[in-house]
Amino acid sequence: MRFVCSLIVVNDIETSRDFYENLLGQKVEYDHGENVVFEGGFAIHLKEHYKSLLGQEHSRILKKSNNFDLYFETDDIGGIFHKLKDTGVDLIHDIREQPWGQRVTRFYDPDHHIVEVGETMESVVLRYHDSGMSIEEISDRTFMPGKFVEMAVSKTG
Repeated sequence: MRFVCSLIVVNDIETSRDFYENLLGQKVEYDHGENVVFEGGFAIHLKEHYKSLLGQEHSRILKKSNNFDLYFETDDIGGIFHKLKDTGVDLIHDIREQPWGQRVTRFYDPDHHIVEVGETMESVVLRYHDSGMSIEEISDRTFMPGKFVEMAVSKTG
């Protein structure tokens, strides 16, 4: 058995598709009408259709349950944050540094699923390297293996 993708249930397939495709730059792999699959391993599914597949027409699909998030990475955390802010997205928090040094922001999509966007760990490593930290110091700070840190640093120079 192999994992294929995560699927989130949405109220309006077009609104959600627009959000992920145009705001977050995701590419559609398959569009089946009530189910849209994006490259990278996640899909959106129209709530009413999904409920019929469950065979439980009166099933409650919780909104804003805060128990799952879709995670994306970018080399431009500041740029995406300003884009989100400018479009009025419901932010959970501004850019915040995690204990391992990665900067992330979290926000809600149109159906109140949590979306997290973080800078790539390569970006974190390079930021620390540019500040003068050694490979070992970066590895200790980011919890990334020394080999990963060396590889990220060697790509730049």
